[in-house]
Amino acid sequence: MDELELLKRDWQKKEVEHPKLTYNEIYKMLWKKSSSIVKWIFVISILEFVLPHLLYLLPSTKNNIDLFGTTGFDNYFIGFSVFYYAVVFYFIYQFYSRYKEISVLDNAKHLMAKILKTRRTVKNYIIFSLSMVFIMIVMFMLGIYLNNDFSSLLTDMSANAENINPVELKTTLIITIGVFGLIMIAVMGVVYFLLYGLLLRKLNSNYAELKKLEI
Repeated sequence: MDELELLKRDWQKKEVEHPKLTYNEIYKMLWKKSSSIVKWIFVISILEFVLPHLLYLLPSTKNNIDLFGTTGFDNYFIGFSVFYYAVVFYFIYQFYSRYKEISVLDNAKHLMAKILKTRRTVKNYIIFSLSMVFIMIVMFMLGIYLNNDFSSLLTDMSANAENINPVELKTTLIITIGVFGLIMIAVMGVVYFLLYGLLLRKLNSNYAELKKLEI
């Protein structure tokens, strides 16, 4: 009997240490976690936009931008940049809006709807970003292919410019840019999967828990 009483007391202590959570307590935990996840999505999107632009301060990056001007696509590049920045700012604003909306929700059903909306926005942003990189690479390759004036480019690349075959140079540049572009898209895809994918999986987990609460 003494051993049984000890077991009962031990079990009661465990129940005290691990109380059952109410509906509101579980919801508040999921709400805070979801709000934090969306905030991180917003922060990462800003960092992703700002950090690459710091590379423009490097001389090598400036040379690459000047090289793009020799392809004859510089005017198209300006229009492409305006469109890209406008859409990126739109997505960043959407992430901020999702964060502000989720931060003030007090209803599980509405929170579930915002989680689904955030998930769609993130997926669309990833598709857009990778598509823009692909289009940029194609523009670069096409500009080099259509441009026949490589005299200044040859002079910049080598002191023995007269010994370089322009056709071979164009072919080499196009292949190099194509291979590098595919590698860059693959790397970006992996980074997106690790960063945004991890956050989306956590959001999906929260959504599943909220769905259980609503049943």
